[in-house]
Amino acid sequence: MTTEAATPVAPAPAPPAKKKREAPRIAIGVCILAAVIIVYVLSLFGVHFLQRSEGPLPPLDLSQGGGDATIVQLRLEELKPVANRLSVEVLAYPGVAQYDNRFDVLANDVAVRLYPTSDLGDLQYPKGKAPAQLSTTIEAHGDPGNWPFDSYQTEPIAADAFVGTGDNRKKVPARVEVTGALDGWEISVNRVHDPSALPTSRATDNGNVVITLKRAKGPLIFDLGICLVLISLPTLALLVAIPMALGRRKFLPPFATWYAANLFAIVPLRNILPGAPPPGSWIDQAIVQWVLIALVTAMSLYIVAWIRQGD
Repeated sequence: MTTEAATPVAPAPAPPAKKKREAPRIAIGVCILAAVIIVYVLSLFGVHFLQRSEGPLPPLDLSQGGGDATIVQLRLEELKPVANRLSVEVLAYPGVAQYDNRFDVLANDVAVRLYPTSDLGDLQYPKGKAPAQLSTTIEAHGDPGNWPFDSYQTEPIAADAFVGTGDNRKKVPARVEVTGALDGWEISVNRVHDPSALPTSRATDNGNVVITLKRAKGPLIFDLGICLVLISLPTLALLVAIPMALGRRKFLPPFATWYAANLFAIVPLRNILPGAPPPGSWIDQAIVQWVLIALVTAMSLYIVAWIRQGD
């Protein structure tokens, strides 16, 4: 009696389950990467477009006042929102009759008085010298606590020029022109024809100048990004700490340094916001303090998980 040896059966090939599981993960990763790239490119185009729409003020045109008119140029230099002060460079262009054409210098002493009066009072331009720029500050009313939606506006600005000295001194009306640009600010200049606005004889001729400054739209995108980063830090910290405290995730000691880094990153992130909002502004009350509270809560939950791990 013969027995036949059993023929070995080849094992069935394993189903490609692993490959099927990896395919959706790769697709999700590619989609997330593409979304990040698209948002990044669109943000760059948006910032560039907004910055192009916020150009400087037109250059000075001396022909607007005529040959005999005195023009006072205000070149914007810096805005200090907390102090409500606008720094400007003042340069006077007296009429042709006030110049010594031989040397292109002033033939008479000239003083410029701005209305409302600037911090330096009358600005002096001595005889025998070419007019030079003089720095002064004027008041710009606004609320810096409304950052980044704060705006600032000056009172109607006018000017008079005083030519000569002693009994021969005479008052000459002047026309105010505003030029220049401020980084991060959108500037508009309007003329107000109100004879009773200021005690100057030029008010009825050329109008008083009102300067309005609003934060540029381009930096607002950067502000929004920083605020999103501030909000995401405690959100991620709580997503990690809550499962650890409930025992659903394993306690990991290295996370202690991560929580400490998050906590100490809040103040630097807040301070790099464009325009440096003053302490106690609405962003501190609505975002920063709650971010700190949420981070401390996450760290407390992490410590609770650490105590349970020790038990």
